Amino acid sequence: MSKIINPILTGFHPDPSICRVEEDYYIAVSTFEWFPGVGIFHSKDLKNWRLISRPLNRISQLNMMGNPDSGGIWAPQLSYHDGKFWLIYTDVKVTEGQWKDCHNYLVTCEKIDGEWTEPIYLNSSGFDPSLFHDEDGKKYLANMYWDHRVNQHNFYGIILQEYDPEAGKLVGKSEIIFKGTDLMLTEAPHIYKIDEYYYLLTAEGGTKYDHAATIARSKELWGPYEVHPENPLITGWATPRNPLQKAGHASIVHTHTDEWFLVHLTGRPLPKEGQPLLDHRGYCPLGRETAIQRLEWKDGWPYVVGGNYPALEIEGPKIDEVKWEPDYPEKDEFNSDRLNPHFQTLRIPLDEAIVSLTDRPGHLRLYGRESLTSKFTQAFVARRWQHFHFTAETKVAFRPDTFQQSAGLVNYYNTQNWTSLQISWNEEKGRILELMTCDNFTFDQPLLGKEIIIPDEVEYVYLRVEVKTNHYQYLYSFDGDNWTEIPVTFHSYKLSDDYIKGGGFFTGAFVGMQCQDTSGQNKYADFDYFTYKA
Repeated sequence: MSKIINPILTGFHPDPSICRVEEDYYIAVSTFEWFPGVGIFHSKDLKNWRLISRPLNRISQLNMMGNPDSGGIWAPQLSYHDGKFWLIYTDVKVTEGQWKDCHNYLVTCEKIDGEWTEPIYLNSSGFDPSLFHDEDGKKYLANMYWDHRVNQHNFYGIILQEYDPEAGKLVGKSEIIFKGTDLMLTEAPHIYKIDEYYYLLTAEGGTKYDHAATIARSKELWGPYEVHPENPLITGWATPRNPLQKAGHASIVHTHTDEWFLVHLTGRPLPKEGQPLLDHRGYCPLGRETAIQRLEWKDGWPYVVGGNYPALEIEGPKIDEVKWEPDYPEKDEFNSDRLNPHFQTLRIPLDEAIVSLTDRPGHLRLYGRESLTSKFTQAFVARRWQHFHFTAETKVAFRPDTFQQSAGLVNYYNTQNWTSLQISWNEEKGRILELMTCDNFTFDQPLLGKEIIIPDEVEYVYLRVEVKTNHYQYLYSFDGDNWTEIPVTFHSYKLSDDYIKGGGFFTGAFVGMQCQDTSGQNKYADFDYFTYKA
């Protein structure tokens, strides 16, 4: 029995839904506006995980063009029944104001890493849908029910309705089966039939530091449900010095070794040093991550072993450890015919008119499109921050002929919060290296008037970012050996949910390569490699 150190999925991997198929374990997580939609991870031992599938990889399954920041895929749910996998997901189109315009769909696949079906539309009454396969063969969809009315609580309750797989639609009555507890904001329902009870696991309290998971039970599927006598099942609220915070949004798995575990959302705040005065517990630029806890049963109720708070280290299951080869190389030299699945794009797939691995072999070619503030078509390829301390680097060839063209290395949270070290053009200086920043939609060019002139004979410019927990800085080189640090320090906390103006954002920091051309000429940049070293 090995020790498991949390989190098990580092970086922005929230809202875990765990599924067991014999001796294999899978977790599906939210991806919000990042494409392809949903990440599915595979493990044999609950400790070592690898990314095995991004199932929503066609625009016919998921078209998020124009979706708001932190819209898109919320809280997918993965299950296995009748010899195939079932994936339920929400595409959220509107996040501001009184409405959450969202649409719920179902796709299936016989193989976890196969081609998933075209989506079946289910409903639009709320988010966080979940499919329950009952013992009598019937299937039911549960989701939170959104109330837009003024002076009403938006989270009306958990609604249930039967799903007919032959007809491919919801049928029969729909009823609210659970109104939640005084923690409120009841969402993320999962139903389990264990012995004589139906157990309803929900998330409550919102997704910040007062987040929690609530569990209730009933002998009838439709309720009434009684709440756990020592609710919540898990939360970080009572342990403010715990390195794992925001615990909630969970799901349960029963192992083939007859043990029980809970996977749940969590966040790791930065150290307080160097941060502004807070009215909360800190900033989490790595986003909302996934952790795991061991469960035990008492009097027909599950309890988190050690107490209802997230533990940094737990006893793993009675399963021999199975380690995977790394699924992301430290240095990606773009010699494959497809991007590593840890790379994603924003809102839509980028076809070969925008991104190509063949136009210049051994390079990722990006044809410039819209700005980093666009919610439509960006030529931007990025991966998550997964560590507090890491270095990312790329090598780019780019020859702009107008200041409307730029290409470079970007650290990004959303369209209103990012920084970029980029090659661009200046009427007096020619090709230059500059910084561009967007801080809660306030723009700056920290090197304005002091831009770095790129010698004409230089084909490639090397760009690097060094992230050192609370801060990060950019560096550049013209030969790959001699590096110059740019004397501008950026704060990591500004790329976190907890900083973003207005709230209601749920992703995490990304680092990647971007090419922008607002002139419409689609000038391209060639990226020779990309490294991420922790």
